[in-house]
Amino acid sequence: MLRSPRALLLDFGGVLADAPRQPPAPPELVRRLFDLIGGTVSAEQIAANLTEGGRAYARWRDDVGRSDDPVELPHAQVWANFVTGTWPGAARTVVEEAATPLAYAWAWRSEWQVRPGILEALRAAADAGLPMAVVSNALCGAAHRDFLAAAGLSDLFVAEFYSDEAGLRKPNPRLAWLAADAVGVPIGDCWFVGDSVHRDVACARRAGAGAAILMRSPRTDREPSAPALRPDARIEDGHGLLTLLRQPGRIAAG
Repeated sequence: MLRSPRALLLDFGGVLADAPRQPPAPPELVRRLFDLIGGTVSAEQIAANLTEGGRAYARWRDDVGRSDDPVELPHAQVWANFVTGTWPGAARTVVEEAATPLAYAWAWRSEWQVRPGILEALRAAADAGLPMAVVSNALCGAAHRDFLAAAGLSDLFVAEFYSDEAGLRKPNPRLAWLAADAVGVPIGDCWFVGDSVHRDVACARRAGAGAAILMRSPRTDREPSAPALRPDARIEDGHGLLTLLRQPGRIAAG
């Protein structure tokens, strides 16, 4: 039996927004880097380094997620560690100086869309007086902020916490604790809603959240099984979240 929440902590990709996979080397980003460094590295090499760098960064994220205190890397370090290591020194310096806007460009997805039923679920939660915060691992949280603002969702959140800004990555419980403090509700009274067993459910458990809600996304289906990490409820989308919230004794149907 799920306890009624007093606040919601929600992931971004796979929960608030559909997050299609980005091409490994977006052509517009390759062109931008080529122009930025004055052509000192070929476009073909830039594309190859972006492709392998993205894979290496993903492996690093998986590895650090299994540590006791997962942290996030600064933007400049992401570029240096995973993309530009073999480039001429001047080119590496230029990229380091533009690391954050370049990270934004690498993170942004023009295909992002609000997930089905999310707007209705968030509005119902807000009408019921439940404060909400975003808790998301992100290469560049500013891109997520801008999407939520353009989608008209930003005003529904008390705060937004992104790994690149906080220096912490889920499943680090400190990221969830920061969000609980921001909404002014003890973590034990918060529902944590995410699409990853290894990051979101694990974070909810380590933080002591009142409930871990797993919303299915393509990433959910790709994850290896983790029998020790069982969510308190599984849902398909925002409509499922709304149904959970509107079960008797939780929030008014409106």
